[in-house]
Amino acid sequence: MKRKATVLVAGSWGTALAAVLADNHYEVTIWARNPVQVEEINNKHTNSKFLKGAVLPDSIQATTEIEEALLDASIVLFAAPSSAMREVAKQAAPFISPEALCIHATKGFESGSFKRMTTVLAEELKGDPNRLVVLSGPSHAEEVVRRQPTTVVVASLSQEAAERAQDAFITPYFRVYTNMDVVGVEVAGAIKNIIALGAGLTDGLGFGDNAKAALLTRGLAEISRLGIAMGANPLTFAGLAGVGDLVVTCTSKHSRNWRAGSMLAEGLPLADVLTQMGMVVEGVRTTSAAHELSIQYEVEMPITEQLYQVLFENKPPRQAVESLMGRGRTHEMEEDAGSWGLHQS
Repeated sequence: MKRKATVLVAGSWGTALAAVLADNHYEVTIWARNPVQVEEINNKHTNSKFLKGAVLPDSIQATTEIEEALLDASIVLFAAPSSAMREVAKQAAPFISPEALCIHATKGFESGSFKRMTTVLAEELKGDPNRLVVLSGPSHAEEVVRRQPTTVVVASLSQEAAERAQDAFITPYFRVYTNMDVVGVEVAGAIKNIIALGAGLTDGLGFGDNAKAALLTRGLAEISRLGIAMGANPLTFAGLAGVGDLVVTCTSKHSRNWRAGSMLAEGLPLADVLTQMGMVVEGVRTTSAAHELSIQYEVEMPITEQLYQVLFENKPPRQAVESLMGRGRTHEMEEDAGSWGLHQS
């Protein structure tokens, strides 16, 4: 097949990954609905709404025609928000070659069904599920597009598919590892956005490094508990998709979720926060999904529960932190042992 890659859609992450593919000598076409955005990418080689100040490779082209974008594509990268993934996949499905490798780089669950993104893609694209890959890990689009050193992971049910994705993206500045734990990589990438909201919230309240360290550590425990209940490999959460992504998202002002949490701490209503952000904040939807999944899988997720109350039940952020600090006494190892399959018989 032709060495062509198609990126759906033209947000910050999709655009940054398009630049990586172009640097790796792919003919890259980005599909976007907004004709003004398409014209800017084609004529100015910028995407100023999502990546201010970044210059894209001249070889990247954009179009509003999805059939044109997908013609002869050997790689299709889905970078749509979780809320739009099914719609985009449904539109794209008739034009994707059965041999094309389908990769997604979205960190979230589908609203309502709480399905992972590979499940959504498998349902809409039909064909061989072994051609589906997830790309995740500690990676800010603002740094990737400027070719700053970044390391990510790609996971698939097929080692061959994971290695194809690895070959497509790996460059001197963008290192890619493979993994076979699709569930773990997707759960970690989604749930860490909740913890990042919490990190922004605690920073906005003026709490210090002690609080953030506790939040990240106990947040990782929540991610692991839910992931393992859903069938993930515990080791995934100690890697790039787990602790790596958690650290970068909770400690950087590049993070939309961190910024949203910080604004909530200032007393802004959620609707105003989302309006001011002007971009999707996946952690908000994911908090609702994780709240339901924790009930479904009978997994204790106290940080998620408190953030759910802040976001959707108008609980004051400071009171939520007090609730976490006032939880009943427990033993760290005993609380986490079940999550990691370490209970003694």
